[in-house]
Amino acid sequence: MCRTYFAILVALLAGIALARGPTASGAETPPLVLERKISLDDVRGRIDHMAVDLGRRRLFVAALGNDSLAVVDLTAKRLDRLIGRLPRPQGVGYDQATDTLYVANAGDGSVRLFNDGDLSPIGQIELGSDADNVRIDSKAGQAFVGHGDGALAIIDLSTHSKIADVPLKAHPESFQLDENSTRIFVNLPDAGTIDVVDRITRQRISSWPTNGRGANFAMAIDRGHGRLLAAFRHPAELGVVSLTDGALVSTISTCGDVDDLFVDPKRDRVYVSCGEGFVDVLAAAGDSYERIDRITTAPGARTSLFVTELDRLLLAVPARGENSAAIWVFRPSP
Repeated sequence: MCRTYFAILVALLAGIALARGPTASGAETPPLVLERKISLDDVRGRIDHMAVDLGRRRLFVAALGNDSLAVVDLTAKRLDRLIGRLPRPQGVGYDQATDTLYVANAGDGSVRLFNDGDLSPIGQIELGSDADNVRIDSKAGQAFVGHGDGALAIIDLSTHSKIADVPLKAHPESFQLDENSTRIFVNLPDAGTIDVVDRITRQRISSWPTNGRGANFAMAIDRGHGRLLAAFRHPAELGVVSLTDGALVSTISTCGDVDDLFVDPKRDRVYVSCGEGFVDVLAAAGDSYERIDRITTAPGARTSLFVTELDRLLLAVPARGENSAAIWVFRPSP
């Protein structure tokens, strides 16, 4: 009798599991599906950040180790051209209003400007050293570029000139512009803080400690949930930070060597790209997130770009051995 009851119970539980569908790790369709690989041909070495021109469906890739900018035709699914003689490009930004491409270079601290129509050079702004991440604020008509031992340069998009520097305690890594206020959140890994800058006063207004966690390079704002996400490499964790007071609300373990993270508002997910050779997919869960899958990619593939308008995650994969560098295009599912 007991054995019969146990058999019936097992069958019922199995039926419930099947009704719920497969688990994340064994799903028939993972949350990210690799659609294609776009070869970058002779690009060698480290690849850094990317930007997109939606009108022309162009992807711009900072090929830092190649001293060039790769221009990818997303419609034709091929490398269109390489713009060379760029001293270790790191950050890229595109302003649609002025049709101008900004490329920040670590080698000489310059920001090179290109007309995006024919990609001809139209100017150069000297920042001193280690020009890095670029953010475009089209509404305000300004671009922001992290550089040097600690500053955010403010560039007027209409005149293509630097109008101010916001001093910081250390070199800025990823920083994000808050659409609901005048604040800029800035990762300062060498200082062990996340600093908050006001775009109007151009002054630091807060400095939030990272509580012993280090190498906070990647950052994103989850606007739907009103919280800041900062990825740490030591330890490998995603920190959920209050936008109000900088309190660390929770942490979630991630893959190692994170360099980019993006929020997918349509699916309430977060994509974390890691040089360890994975993309972690996290889903919002209450006041935090939980990992629903870990997608295997390639060693060193740590920079990515999620383009909401295209509904695609673009991953930069560096050349390794006989495998050429490429952009891996992932389609979110469902």
